[in-house]
Amino acid sequence: MNIRTFFSSLDLSLTNTLFAIGAAVLSFIVIHGAVAFFRRRLCALPEDHANNAVFDVLRQTLARTSKLAVIATSLLIGLSVLDLPLKWEARVSNLWFITLGIQLALYAHRAIAVTAQRYFRRRAPAGVEDQQVTVAHTFITWVLQIMVWVIFLLATLQNLGINVTTLVASLGIGGIAIALAVQNVLGDLFASLSIAVDKPFEVGDSISVAGFSGKVEHVGLKTTRVRADSGEQIVISNAQILKDTLRNFKRMSTRRVQFAVNVNPTTPPDIAGQVPAALRAIIEKQDKVRFDRAHLKTLDQEFIGYEVVYFVLTPDYALFMDTQQTIILETMQLLDQLGISTAKRAQPVNVIASEVQPAAQPDQPAPVREAPAPRPTLIKTAYE
Repeated sequence: MNIRTFFSSLDLSLTNTLFAIGAAVLSFIVIHGAVAFFRRRLCALPEDHANNAVFDVLRQTLARTSKLAVIATSLLIGLSVLDLPLKWEARVSNLWFITLGIQLALYAHRAIAVTAQRYFRRRAPAGVEDQQVTVAHTFITWVLQIMVWVIFLLATLQNLGINVTTLVASLGIGGIAIALAVQNVLGDLFASLSIAVDKPFEVGDSISVAGFSGKVEHVGLKTTRVRADSGEQIVISNAQILKDTLRNFKRMSTRRVQFAVNVNPTTPPDIAGQVPAALRAIIEKQDKVRFDRAHLKTLDQEFIGYEVVYFVLTPDYALFMDTQQTIILETMQLLDQLGISTAKRAQPVNVIASEVQPAAQPDQPAPVREAPAPRPTLIKTAYE
């Protein structure tokens, strides 16, 4: 069948054909002009509106409008006004679905990419390209875009009259089997994505988790590598990190310090009462330190206990140790000046002395001893 015979079989009048061509041309002009108009309006928005997430995504999504889709849509509009045979109406309907579906899938594909890029760019450290964020961004974007095209493909097959129920069920069963086989790997993978999105820590942070502490060197798709304080590299799965309680020292803004001072319980009350105020004076004169409290907390037979709390206003560990050392040394000087001992109360020890008999010589018979007369026991008291 040649082209002339094909058009003759459609039984189209000249007027109907010209009207369809005009409708197609007019539709192309209107659609193309409308898309260009909206794109210009979005590009001409003020800067505060242009940086808005919705307008930015919409502007970049409209830029993905396919000219082939516009031409195909215009032709389909022209075909819709033709008096076609019944069998061709179903075919035109399928073409409508495929054309609009492809364009909507392109829009969704672009919107996913732009939205993910904006989100991960906002979460990334300023001026630093985080490798983990880049991997998570690529993976999530790829998965969502694949899902869009799979849904479009299944919907197209269903529209063409192909039963996809069995195919979907087979894919579901196969997916479950694969997931069960690699559940540990998938657990670490999704844990890595959770770390990239939620950001409990980043490369370079000092953390404490699972009984060890160190600096994060690398966060991969399956494991995280930490350089321990003792020098060795520790490799731990991402899922294990999220299961345990994690402490991030880099995000510490202040450091709370609490320590105790124990003195001899025989210290006179008037002297013991001077210690809290003196400790406060010692702490308040330190640099980058905020005093919280100092109290006499405990009194028993062993010691008198003072509890001191203060804050170091910087996370610098070296400064904390220097400050703590200075405070402890000045506290020792204070106690020495007040004549307060840090020794525990002396505990009495009873020592019982008994008479020791010399050993008998081998060549001499053992002397015969008479029963000694009763005598008092000697008791000596010693102190630690």
